[in-house]
Amino acid sequence: MPLWKNVPGNKPRPKFKQLKSINIYKGVAGIAVLCLLGAAWWAFQEGIGHAGPVVIAFFVMLSLASRGSELTKGFSYTLIIFAAVTTALYYPQYFVQVNGFKLAGLITPLIQLIMFGMGTSMSIGDFAGVIKMPKGVFIGVGSHFIIMPLLGFTLAKLSGFPPEIAAGIILIGCSPNGMASNVISYLAKANLALSITITAVSTMLAPFFTPLLMKLLGGTFIKIDMLSMMWDITKMVIIPIGAGIVFNKYLLKKASWVETLMPLVSMFGIAAIIVVITAAGRDSLLHIGFLLVLLVLIHNLTGYTLGYWAGRLFKMPERDCRTMAIEVGMQNGGLASGIAKGMGKIATVGLAPAVFGPLMNITGSLLANYWHRKPLKVEEHDSSVLKGELTR
Repeated sequence: MPLWKNVPGNKPRPKFKQLKSINIYKGVAGIAVLCLLGAAWWAFQEGIGHAGPVVIAFFVMLSLASRGSELTKGFSYTLIIFAAVTTALYYPQYFVQVNGFKLAGLITPLIQLIMFGMGTSMSIGDFAGVIKMPKGVFIGVGSHFIIMPLLGFTLAKLSGFPPEIAAGIILIGCSPNGMASNVISYLAKANLALSITITAVSTMLAPFFTPLLMKLLGGTFIKIDMLSMMWDITKMVIIPIGAGIVFNKYLLKKASWVETLMPLVSMFGIAAIIVVITAAGRDSLLHIGFLLVLLVLIHNLTGYTLGYWAGRLFKMPERDCRTMAIEVGMQNGGLASGIAKGMGKIATVGLAPAVFGPLMNITGSLLANYWHRKPLKVEEHDSSVLKGELTR
C-alpha cells in the first residue's frame, strides 16, 4: 500500500479513469457556458432569431454535462427535449411535412407504441391495490380527476387565450396519470405500490372520465365530440395496454429484449411528439409562449400542493401524501397530445400538453430530490404498507 494513504488527512486518490471522466464532463460544461455566452452575444448583435444553432448546442452540451453528476443526471433527457423543442422552433419546416407526408400522422401510432410499452411493464397484479389499499386508490384517483380538471378550467378562464389554446389547458388537466409519476414516486420515497395502482386505474378510466370532463369543462370553449374522443382514447390506451399486459404474461420471458428496448422507444416517441406539436404550433407559441409556460407551471405546482393536502385532509401517512401529490400533479401529456391530434387541433389544443410534459419532468425531479433527502418518519401504518410491498 502506498505510504501516502497512511498519512492522516490524506484521501485515496481517484482512479485515473474517474479523473478523466470528471474532466470530460467539466470540459463539456465549459463548452455549454461558452455556447450560452455566444447565444447572448449573438442575440444582442443580430437578434435572438439568429442565435438558433448556439442555443441548441447549449442545451445539448448541458444535457451531456449533467450526466456527470448523480444530482443532475436525471435532467439529461429533459434538456435534450429542450434542445429538440428549440430546433423545432427555429427550423419548423423540417418537422411539419416530409415529401408530402404530414408528420402529425405519426403521433397516434407513437402513443400506441408508448402505451404498449406501458402495458409490458404492467400485470393484473397492479390492480390488486384497489383491494389492498382501497382508501388510497379512491382518494388518489378521485383527487386527480377533480383537482386538475378544475384547476385547468380556472386557468383557461383567466388566461384570455384563444378558445382552442385555452381548451388545451383543460385537456391536460382532464388526462390520466403517466408512467413518469411512478418513477418520481420511487425516487421521492413515496408509496410506490399505491402510485402504480392509481396510475393503472386512472389510465383505464380515462376513456370515460376524460371525454366527460372535457365535455363539461372544455365544451364551454370548443365543441367536444364525446363519443369520438372515447373511441380515440380506447384505441390509443386500452387496446395497446391490454396487448402489452398479454405480451408481458405470455411472451416477455421469450423476448426479454423488449423490456430493455421499450423505455428507449417511449423516450424517443415522447420527444418526437413534442417536436412535431411545437413545429405545428410555432407561431402561436412565439406569441403566447411565456404566459402559457407560466400557467402550465402554476397548474402543475398547484396540483402537487393540493394533492399533498388532500392526503393530509384524509389523515393519510406521509408516504401516501407524497404519492397523492405526485399522482395529482403529473399528467399523461402524450395521451393529451394524441387526443388533440384526433380532434384535428394539434397546433392549438395540443400546445399546453406539449409544454406540460417537459415542465413536469423538471418539477417532479426537483420534488423527488427534495423528498429523497428529507427524513421520512416511519409510522406504524407506513411499516405495514412497506411490508405489504416487500411480500407482494
